[in-house]
Amino acid sequence: MVQRRPSLPALLRKRKRSAARPPQPPRALEISGLPIPLELRESTRATRMTLRVDAGRGLVQVVVPVGVSETDARQFVGRHDGWLRARLAAMPPSLPFADGASVPYLGVEHVIRHDPGLRGPTRIEEGALLVGGQPEHVARRVRDFLTAEAKRELAARARVKAASIGARVAAVTIRDTKSRWGSCSSTGRLSFSWRLILTPEPVLDYVVGHEVAHLREMNHSPRFWALCASLTAGRDVELPRAWLKANGTRLLRYG
Repeated sequence: MVQRRPSLPALLRKRKRSAARPPQPPRALEISGLPIPLELRESTRATRMTLRVDAGRGLVQVVVPVGVSETDARQFVGRHDGWLRARLAAMPPSLPFADGASVPYLGVEHVIRHDPGLRGPTRIEEGALLVGGQPEHVARRVRDFLTAEAKRELAARARVKAASIGARVAAVTIRDTKSRWGSCSSTGRLSFSWRLILTPEPVLDYVVGHEVAHLREMNHSPRFWALCASLTAGRDVELPRAWLKANGTRLLRYG
């Protein structure tokens, strides 16, 4: 992420402007020559302008303090053109769910096979992900299948791990989060990204163990990490964390 620290007078002017009106809704920022859309978002919490490549949504987000003009935002992007283009060049290609495409299920690649005459639900058979219905619905059916599988797998593992430490999971929800793979609330509600079903099983298992450990330790203290390791298959947390760091952006490009 690129950041610019404003001068004190500019910061004071910005704060005065931000108090005058609420932030506007996110909107497109038109800059010619860039191969990806830009979204301008005002934030009352921002103290400087920042750039972030959102691989999941396929765009660049420009976050600015309330009151910063679009002209200033464009100039900010222009000053970091080289950095931005390098990040975009390193971003994995989009990986749509389509007939003939390959998608990992618990880390094992499966080819999507579409058959309009297929009866029954979307399912995995002999290394293929079989999808029926009309061609325009293939992507949605694949995503619905993967989301349901993620809910089944993650919820079952979470409850077993929680029971092993005498804790209780209040609920498990599945979302398409872009900044974290899982979370745990103070009320015992766990939330996970459906994209974890794409990861190798030890990686998915680690994320479940991580969030279940938060049912006892709402922190990242040494005691938390010891509990997390005890809840993770093989007691290894470093390899799964490294895998997510290396492959997380690619996961966000599926679908």
